[in-house]
Amino acid sequence: MSVLVVGSFVTDLVALCERAPEAGETLHGKEFNIYLGGKGANQAVAAKRMGADVTMVGCVGNDIFGDDFVKTFTEEGFDTQYIKRTSNARTGCSLVTLETNGQNRICMTPGANLEFTTDDLYALESLVEKANIVVTQCEMRPEIVDELAKLCTKHNKKFVLNPAPARTFKGETLAACYVISPNETELGVIVGRTLNTDEEFVSAAKELLTKGVKNVIVTLGSRGSLLVNADTTQIVPAMKVKAVDTVGAGDSFTGSLAAFLDEGKDVLSAMKLSTIVGGLQVQKHGAIPSMPYRAEVDKVANGK
Repeated sequence: MSVLVVGSFVTDLVALCERAPEAGETLHGKEFNIYLGGKGANQAVAAKRMGADVTMVGCVGNDIFGDDFVKTFTEEGFDTQYIKRTSNARTGCSLVTLETNGQNRICMTPGANLEFTTDDLYALESLVEKANIVVTQCEMRPEIVDELAKLCTKHNKKFVLNPAPARTFKGETLAACYVISPNETELGVIVGRTLNTDEEFVSAAKELLTKGVKNVIVTLGSRGSLLVNADTTQIVPAMKVKAVDTVGAGDSFTGSLAAFLDEGKDVLSAMKLSTIVGGLQVQKHGAIPSMPYRAEVDKVANGK
């Protein structure tokens, strides 16, 4: 059993401040940090720290940030041979304004992530064949998501799609999804309308079920997450914690969810454990550094 993550590598340049500046305004920040992140990298590490056998596929630049990713993923126990290096673009980078209340605003430049092509993907088709769970997001070329969905259908793999940043999808891509995990805004983009209430979220999720999606998990921030499938409609409440940094919170949820599904857990049980992962992760700074380990999650799950 194993998890394959096809996704992004992004270095986060994070400025901590009391509030985000208005247009044309300059503020003094409290501190500045550099963290390794990117939705793909975050999800891969989250799954790995839950004990899954994880392979990460993507592209970084031939620069210091790319070197940092290869070094860190080696230390995390990954086989880094599937991390492509390129001189055509710099490693992806995000400028993050992090407010002291834990909220963030992010501008991401994909850089080298766009250098990973469908040719690269098909050259690694054997990795899809070997995997049990396949995970991706939308920080790479749009066609990567669609072609990966086709490969998952071809090889009968459980495809977990985190549709962020928000975009629309082909019908065959949605039909390939075992799990799709949008937040409220992303769900609205997918179905083509603004959504504001739980009733509207449920209605939109059921619309995706008619397109072939097996499980829709809508992340609701501090409220938790909503599961909609053919058997149930249920909200899993979030942990009650003081969030200091929400960067990577959704990624910790999605990555760990893939790991728990790989273990054979049902979707609802996996969600409940992933909710603990997310609750632990937001109590520390930095996406990858704050990803919890399995022992921490089990301790909370067992009430210790």
